[in-house]
Amino acid sequence: MTIEEAQKIVDDWINDVGVRYYNELTNMAILTEEVGEVARIIARKYGEQSFKESDKDVDLADEMADVLFVLICLANQTGIDLTEALKKNLDKKTKRDRERHQNNEKLK
Repeated sequence: MTIEEAQKIVDDWINDVGVRYYNELTNMAILTEEVGEVARIIARKYGEQSFKESDKDVDLADEMADVLFVLICLANQTGIDLTEALKKNLDKKTKRDRERHQNNEKLK
């Protein structure tokens, strides 16, 4: 699916199943919580921390999808077209970072 389609699907889901969007501040708090859950899994799977018995069934893909869902909710609520925003952001990064990354000895 495209990003535009994802924004529409989330909006439809919110209106059909979720009743309404949480307010932006609540969604920002939820986004922070979801990012923390991703960080927790990454720290245990790729970092030095170990999994607890209660963490044995964690699913990184599902947690990343939670982050994406809430981010899309916030974009929908604030009138942001994520397709256009991502295009502009990639253009900015390309102009700003092309030579910087190519010349970075740490990346070779």
